[in-house]
Amino acid sequence: MKNNANDSLISLADKNSIQEEYEKYSEARHNVVNEIKEQIDNILTALDSNPVVNCRIKNFPSYFNKYIRFLRDGVKDPKITDLLGIRIICPFIEDLAATEDLIKINFNVVERDVKGHYSFKEFGYESTHLLITIPKAILNKHGYPGTKTVEIQIRTILQDAWAEVEHELVYKVEFSPFDEPMKRKLAAVNASLSLADIIFQEIRSYQRNYSRQIGKRRESFFQKIEESIDGLLFIENQFNAGGKKEDSFESSSMDDDYEDDFDTEGSNIDDLLVNALSAHNQNRFNDAINQYTKILDLKKPAIKDFLQSSEDSRSDEMIRAIIFKHRGMAYFACSQYSDAISDFTSSLELDSQSYKAAYYRGVVHSVIKQYSNAIDDYTLSLSLNPYQPFCLFRRGQAYYHMGDYPQGLSDCENSLSLEPNNKSAVKFKKLLHEKLRMF
Repeated sequence: MKNNANDSLISLADKNSIQEEYEKYSEARHNVVNEIKEQIDNILTALDSNPVVNCRIKNFPSYFNKYIRFLRDGVKDPKITDLLGIRIICPFIEDLAATEDLIKINFNVVERDVKGHYSFKEFGYESTHLLITIPKAILNKHGYPGTKTVEIQIRTILQDAWAEVEHELVYKVEFSPFDEPMKRKLAAVNASLSLADIIFQEIRSYQRNYSRQIGKRRESFFQKIEESIDGLLFIENQFNAGGKKEDSFESSSMDDDYEDDFDTEGSNIDDLLVNALSAHNQNRFNDAINQYTKILDLKKPAIKDFLQSSEDSRSDEMIRAIIFKHRGMAYFACSQYSDAISDFTSSLELDSQSYKAAYYRGVVHSVIKQYSNAIDDYTLSLSLNPYQPFCLFRRGQAYYHMGDYPQGLSDCENSLSLEPNNKSAVKFKKLLHEKLRMF
């Protein structure tokens, strides 16, 4: 009886005429959905994350089956609103709301539906569906595509993965009353994916807070360098350092990879590190030093646990090199220069490629006017990474204090070739030219 009813519906619907109507707009559909996808790609560049945008056109068999379902439900003139579809796949939960807001700002949303079913069969499928009207400009450009709307689905990566697998395992198969254990397993998988999404978001929020703490630490560190080195240089020669601050000059490349030094959460090292950064940002330098010291005093098993929780398997020596480097920065902040030099030296011994530790040690040597040692440190740093305008600038200053004005000018000019807008370096170059004219 069921098949006969379907046959009757098909004959009434006139499948051939429906297919002809469907195919008449094929080219317009293709052009319209691709242009909307391109617009959404451009709109989402405003986000820090990188959502993936896909588009699809419902094929005729799927379109016709949905058309028949509407007829079976008593709808006389079925309208398929999801003939054109856009799917936006976001890395994190926080991106869902931000993405939806951008869509609402840029398109006319006529319907919103949050799919969050937890019925016996649906197992927690989640997705935000927005129905937008096709902009008139696109219709005028490409013609009518057989529909006035486009469905936009917004999901996380894990929500999308679940939806794809669920479609294959659940919606294509009729469960019998004896499938209870399997249903419980599917529900457990869905719960695990939902929990994973929450945990990923917590890690993301943790890292963002982490970056803010690091930014504050950088600012105080660079300010002290400016006051200790630039101030001495320009005040002695009746110049005002002014202009661009040290953090503006160096922050773009000096310590950008610090965020990646520790990118895990939930370990004792992380807790101690956040405590150290917080103390550092509040100018409680001794507390920060104590926290770094506690990390260095941890036994190797604790370090190994941290490494196992990391995405990359860094050695115990590498972790200790990083901690020494940043404890050295804290020592520098509270003017314990010999301790700072010792920590930067320890960092270099553990990680011979740490051009930053070499540079930092050179800074300390410059502050205490050990310019020959400073030049050696800057030279080592530049041998590891030659593209450091700030390091060239500092080495040029050290040469200046040693009376080697030609070499100082050479370093200053090389620094300006990499960072031409640095006002302090421009003033330093002028100072060097005046010194050289005296001879």
